[in-house]
Amino acid sequence: QVQLVESGGGLVQAGGSLRLSCACSGRPLRAYSMGWFRQPLGKDREFVAFIYQSGGSTDYADSVKGRFTISRDNAKNTVFLQMNNLNPEDTAVYYCAARLGYFGSNLYSAYDYWGQGTQVTVSS
Repeated sequence: QVQLVESGGGLVQAGGSLRLSCACSGRPLRAYSMGWFRQPLGKDREFVAFIYQSGGSTDYADSVKGRFTISRDNAKNTVFLQMNNLNPEDTAVYYCAARLGYFGSNLYSAYDYWGQGTQVTVSS
């Protein structure tokens, strides 16, 4: 069983930055590809970014490309999401997710484990 715990969310002004962390326990992070998703209030959960098991490949939603960066530190069993130039449309609960295997995915249904989420609020 894998446990994922997100941290680093909060309130930030438009144009600001936040760095989210996702700590993995129970099994080594290196066995999993990882993703970040978000869910704005009243809307469906949407893909943000993923990173392959090796860290060698990443992908992003068009809405965050050039502003967000996903990375991982397998030695520390932690995945990060650096978010720059935030805008109010980025306001959401952000979730990290783990998928057993090498390849990442932008599909919600592809992931096996989920964290509880961390709130990110961007004020205008």
